[in-house]
Amino acid sequence: MPKLKVGIVGCGRIAVVYRDVFKKCGDQMELRCAVDKVRERAESFTADFSCAALDHFDAVLEQDLDVVHICTPHFLHPEQVIRCLEAGFHVLTEKPMAIALDDADRMIAAARAAGKKLGVIFQNRYIEGIVAAKKLIDGGKLGKITGAWSHLTWWRPPSYYECDWKGSWEKEGGGVLIDQAIHSVDLVQYLVGSPVAWIHGHIDNRILKTVAVEDVADAAIGFENGCIYSLFACNYYTHNAPIQIEIMGEKGKVHLKGFEVTVEIEGESAPIVPAPLNDVNIPGQGYWGVYHCRQIREFYDCILGDRPVAIDGVEGKKALAMVLGVYRSSRENRRIFLEKGMGQ
Repeated sequence: MPKLKVGIVGCGRIAVVYRDVFKKCGDQMELRCAVDKVRERAESFTADFSCAALDHFDAVLEQDLDVVHICTPHFLHPEQVIRCLEAGFHVLTEKPMAIALDDADRMIAAARAAGKKLGVIFQNRYIEGIVAAKKLIDGGKLGKITGAWSHLTWWRPPSYYECDWKGSWEKEGGGVLIDQAIHSVDLVQYLVGSPVAWIHGHIDNRILKTVAVEDVADAAIGFENGCIYSLFACNYYTHNAPIQIEIMGEKGKVHLKGFEVTVEIEGESAPIVPAPLNDVNIPGQGYWGVYHCRQIREFYDCILGDRPVAIDGVEGKKALAMVLGVYRSSRENRRIFLEKGMGQ
């Protein structure tokens, strides 16, 4: 089977993960180019691949490619994704897919018009315990889902924001909620499996006064199935504590702490033991996990097998709609109601 010809746009912090994933996916793909506005970063990325290092986005559109990975700042995603789709490439973009819902809709429409696949990275859906828990919930083992909560207490020092886009509403689109906690939001909505009905949220900047965006967020979110989700996130804690998520049903609950998942059904509790990972030792921050490799491999499989992508643009929009809903609720200081089926 021929290998996919791949390019990557953006060789910043997250690129260390992609570099290692590409080495592990050599049976499916070959890297043809890497693009970054700082040529030295592109050259560093391509050193192990003997491929083109480019310093301008337009150059990638002239390459002979099948797939482009978008790993650039948030505000650049819509235009770059759409232009790649229109050029005939399949696209897998880092989260958030956009910082405005109309841009997300334009991206989804562009993929449909081009007949190409659009995927959005939410790698934590591939945690072994989450995969097992989703099957239990969808199979009715927990009964009716009644509640959920997520708790993220991380640390982002001022140096984290010393770049030309982090910490601004115009380019990052927000702070702790859209950049860090969006993964928790996505996991909760994925596991609950119901559209959101309303959001009552609040954001603030309490500690990180050098940035314009929020460093803390909380919300009550109501799903159409009656489940109430309690959300809390901040990035002014002393360190990156393990993320915690709980989904409660009438017959039991699922609890995630870090990457460990425990299920309790009708009083019986047991951990879901992770399957052995054969893609471990991927570099980068520990809280990223090793699940980029799982999602990227699946994306390539969907292209090669011409199958639908699990986390496509429509799926990627769901968590974004919730995050932007919290921002709007806080801005307007009221509960907001989403259009029925928002994000579906």
